Amino acid sequence: MAKLFRRLKETIEADFHEILDEKERKNPISVLNQYLRECEKEVEKVRKLVERQYLLSEEFTREYEKAAELAEKRKHQAEIALKANEEELHNFASQEQAQYSERAERLKASKENAVKQLEELEQKYEVMQHKLKDMYIKRMELMGRENITRAHHRMDKVVSSNEFSSKSFSRFGEIEQYLDRLEHQVNSSYHRHTIDARIAQLEKEMQKEEKHSTV
Repeated sequence: MAKLFRRLKETIEADFHEILDEKERKNPISVLNQYLRECEKEVEKVRKLVERQYLLSEEFTREYEKAAELAEKRKHQAEIALKANEEELHNFASQEQAQYSERAERLKASKENAVKQLEELEQKYEVMQHKLKDMYIKRMELMGRENITRAHHRMDKVVSSNEFSSKSFSRFGEIEQYLDRLEHQVNSSYHRHTIDARIAQLEKEMQKEEKHSTV
């Protein structure tokens, strides 16, 4: 059963790749557009990661400044407690100062590391944007080549195709025959009208002559 499913899966994948190959042969620009859309999605994902890293670096900075400020505050309070001979308060303030100082050092390292990583991400993001822009330009160049190629193909088909030429000239011949028939009909109608009028005029003249001769 497992072999059957594996063979079925391989057959489906093969058919799918064959369909993609056929689609690419028929319309390569469409496949290129799909690839560019996938690249755009990846660039958008990276952009969101860059934004997130920027927010994290800002958060590290705020937390570091807060810890450093509290460490300095506890240091000052410990000095005051020491001068006032408040040993217990001095010990508490000193312990707090040590904890805040340690936290501030850790946050400082994390902040510097986050800033460094942010710079690296921003540089890589810029590279991705430039590459995507280059692909847009390359697509326009390919679309121009495809357009010219299709135009030349159609023009060559029109110019060199005997079938197209024979159909075209056959159509011209049909139109010429139609115009010839129409012209013949017009001429015949004109001649008939001219003969009828001439005969009628002759008849009138002959009738007048007969009347004069009888008088």
